[in-house]
Amino acid sequence: MLKEQIIADLTAAMKARDELTLSTLRMLKAEIMKYEVSGADKVVTDEIVIDLVKKGIKQRREAAEGFEKGGNLTAKDKELAEITILEKYMPQQMGEDQVKAIVQEVVTEMNATTADFGKVMGAAMGKLKGRADGNVVSKVVKEVLT
Repeated sequence: MLKEQIIADLTAAMKARDELTLSTLRMLKAEIMKYEVSGADKVVTDEIVIDLVKKGIKQRREAAEGFEKGGNLTAKDKELAEITILEKYMPQQMGEDQVKAIVQEVVTEMNATTADFGKVMGAAMGKLKGRADGNVVSKVVKEVLT
């Protein structure tokens, strides 16, 4: 399970005195624990951990952009390094060609037109959950529908 892998990697980072990996994985573990205690029947599955990792990556990308605009390149580099650490826990991302094939399949199934962007996007994201970036899917859907 992904949660156990993260805890094992956290322990390894502690032993190796890898401060960046250690702090990044501690933050991720804290998010997992926060999720677990947020409700009575909260069981952490790999899918939930992947969602938490995606959220962390998104936050760090936004922070890196902010640091870049502010001229703080050291902090930007730290955020990008943390993204690299978190990406290890994401499923293999699909290439644009693979995404295009699935989007075309969805469009065909729905007999979609240009006006059905939202419907196609929702169905495609459901099929591609965690395996493709939303920006890539959006771009491909726009291409296929036009």
